[in-house]
Amino acid sequence: MLIFNCTQAATDFFTRVQKGKKITPVQTPPFARIEDDAAAMARDGIDVAQADQWLLHAAVIRRKHVLVAIHVDTRYMMFFSDMKKANVEAFLNDFCSRWMEGMLGLAMRDGVLDWVEMPTAGEQFMAHTSEFVLFKRGERSAQGHINEALWMFEDTVHATGCLPPDEFAVASFDNKMNATPRTGKALKGKYFYPEEEMLACWLQKFCGVTDAGVARFREQRSALWRERYQASH
Repeated sequence: MLIFNCTQAATDFFTRVQKGKKITPVQTPPFARIEDDAAAMARDGIDVAQADQWLLHAAVIRRKHVLVAIHVDTRYMMFFSDMKKANVEAFLNDFCSRWMEGMLGLAMRDGVLDWVEMPTAGEQFMAHTSEFVLFKRGERSAQGHINEALWMFEDTVHATGCLPPDEFAVASFDNKMNATPRTGKALKGKYFYPEEEMLACWLQKFCGVTDAGVARFREQRSALWRERYQASH
């Protein structure tokens, strides 16, 4: 299940006016704090790992709507430019496609693509992303990372004179953000790479990789990056 925590700007983006009345799919959350969701699910016997918490923010750049989604635990981030206002279905389609493509690309780059058994992984991914909810709720730390990335995105747009012209261009920007070291509560303030944390999470959730397998992935990834660094110097 996907839980999108919408800032006020994102809530406004998904809200439309029909016959003078505001209509929105964004709901009031059961708790004010995101972390309280996990405690409640655990208390009710629900597998907390089956829910992904994302913070969703919106901005208007060059008169176009831009959405930014960041995974609360891993800080993995995705930008969506020139979005149609209040179209939840279009956003979800773009979101799921970008997430899947991003993970497959990272798996290929880091040498673990053969760990992804298709179509099983794809079927599990589709089942996981078929359920979603939008809550009006923020998260200060994740919002800080969004604000920083959004400033860099706007700077790039200013330098090029336009929004990213295609999916490849905006995905390339995502890659830069996700290769930037971050800190977060889930990892007790330690620096980490969002792309590594998200791929580890994704491999476990959709590919059946165990904790031992994740440890092996991290070792393999570190060795691969050391080899690439040494080869370039």
